Amino acid sequence: MAERRAINKYYPPDWDPSQGSTNAYVGQHPLRDRARKLDEGILIVRFELPFSIWCGGCNGLLATGLRFNAEKKKAGSYYSTLIWSFRMKCRECSHWFEIRTNPKDSAYDVVDGARKKAEPEDLEDDNDEMGVKIVDLSQVDESDKHSLLHELEVSEARKQRAIQAAERLSTLQVK
Repeated sequence: MAERRAINKYYPPDWDPSQGSTNAYVGQHPLRDRARKLDEGILIVRFELPFSIWCGGCNGLLATGLRFNAEKKKAGSYYSTLIWSFRMKCRECSHWFEIRTNPKDSAYDVVDGARKKAEPEDLEDDNDEMGVKIVDLSQVDESDKHSLLHELEVSEARKQRAIQAAERLSTLQVK
């Protein structure tokens, strides 16, 4: 019977459709236990860590992709976009920590109870998502501009040689 209730196939024998939904009849919220703090504005959701963090209580490492039952609530807004707060407990020491969305930077921020682990890709701010170095030529000296252009010319020449070598290899494989 429990498995039928989980997928909403169970109908009590004294229930009829004129009484409303089965949840209203039984006096239960459709989200069941996840909605137990809904009157406080908190919904229990499943949250996966977007990056590795160090717990502030036990100083243990919580890896990327670790899943928690988190308390989700509105923490504010950035223009018209809501800022959500996810509060959860460490698995090792039951210490609470909080992560918030950051719509301005399209990221998550650790707010309280933990700290973000420094990753090598976080330290390289001058690269875009493809690993290409971004250079603002208005802030570069004249001598550096020439060296940057030289690097660009050399890389283009290497690409051309690689393309020619690939064409030559394909002709040799055909023969």
